[in-house]
This record gives sequence, C-alpha cells and structure tokens, in this order.
Amino acid sequence: MSSSTSPPLDHNDTLLRLRHYLGEQQLGLNDRLPPERELCVRLHVSRAELRKAMAVLESEGQVWRHVGRGTFIGARPVLNLDDVRFLSSITSPMQILEARFAIEPELARLAALHGVSSDVNELRLCNRRCREARSWRVFESWDNRLHYAVAAASKNKLLMTLFETLNAVRRSLVWKTLRVDTVPPGDHVSFAEHDALCEAIIRHDAAEAERFMRAHLASVRSRLLPGKAGDRQPG
Repeated sequence: MSSSTSPPLDHNDTLLRLRHYLGEQQLGLNDRLPPERELCVRLHVSRAELRKAMAVLESEGQVWRHVGRGTFIGARPVLNLDDVRFLSSITSPMQILEARFAIEPELARLAALHGVSSDVNELRLCNRRCREARSWRVFESWDNRLHYAVAAASKNKLLMTLFETLNAVRRSLVWKTLRVDTVPPGDHVSFAEHDALCEAIIRHDAAEAERFMRAHLASVRSRLLPGKAGDRQPG
C-alpha cells in the first residue's frame, strides 16, 4: 500500500533548492528574503529543513538573520542598515578603494606577524572555497570571508572595527558589479593573487604580505575602475 506522504528531503537537497532559488531572485545586498513560512511553501520543505540550510548559508556569509526582522542577503553588517545605506550614499567606489589601500595592506602585514594556526586554517579554507565557487555570488561571499580572515589574523581590535565598517560599505559596491559569465573562470586573476597573499601570511613574511595585498587591491581597482591613475602594481 503506497503512502501519499512524501519522504523527508535530504539536507543537501534542501540546501541546493535554496541556493537555486536565491540565484534566480537576483537579490541585492541586504535585501530581505520572504518569511520562512512563504519560503517553505515555495521550496516544498519543512521549517526545520529550511533553517538548517539557512544556517549553512549564514556560515558562508551569504545571508544574515535578525531576530524579529527577517533574513537578509550578504554578511552581517557591523553597522545598522541605515548607517550602511547612508555611508554608501555619500561614498564613491574610488573612495572605498582608497580606504582599502589605507587599511588592508597593514592588516595583511600584521596578520603575517601575529596569525596563528587557526588563522592559517581559515585562510586556506576560504582560498580553496573561492576556487571551488560555482557562482559569482558564492565566490564573492568566500572572497569577503577571506579578507575578513586576514583582518582577524592581525589581532588588532581597533583596526578590525575600522575594517568591518569599511567592509560593510564595500560590499554594496561588490554586489552591484555586473558579470558577463555566471561562474568565475578557472584562470580568474584573483585566484593567483589570493594564493600569493595567503602563502606570505602563512610563512610570516610581513613585507611580502603587505606587498601582495597592495598588488591585489591594485588589480581589483584596475578591473572595477579601468583607466584610473595609479593602477600600476608594485614591481
């Protein structure tokens, strides 16, 4: 005798359905997702299954949850959303990159000096997941987490706070970037740049870590803002 009750979904199946749904919606940074009840109906999953899948995406920095307000696209901002929107509205892409040049090379230098084994493991994980990403959104989430891992390895709480503020505004720029391809190419320039940066930090070479971060940011600037002065990378 057959049962009309569908068998429970595998956790990975629920996660795949959720990833596919978010990929189709073209949601922007800090856009709010539909309520859990609505998502469960759309995806044909239970609330428990949905929450497990959401937890995975949250650990990847793809979504963040605020009790009583809902679930939002992107990593949790250090500032409240109104502050992020205000800073984004008065900041140009060039100013964001100038701020990154002022902060992130020094964070990379300090990471090489003060990073410990747990920081090394996180850097390697993020670097590997960037290469394995099957969509730009997943790549950008892991890229964001890699830069956060560099900052965390610096062990400087004040610089970390400045970085988190900058990063919240920076993400607004990244998520607006238009992509021609749906998947990062296998020879994407950031892969080699990330490799060099991570290896310099892992071998505690502070000068090289600073140099490779500066070169990486110059590469990012040349792609986001082609034709701007000062795009030359260090020799």
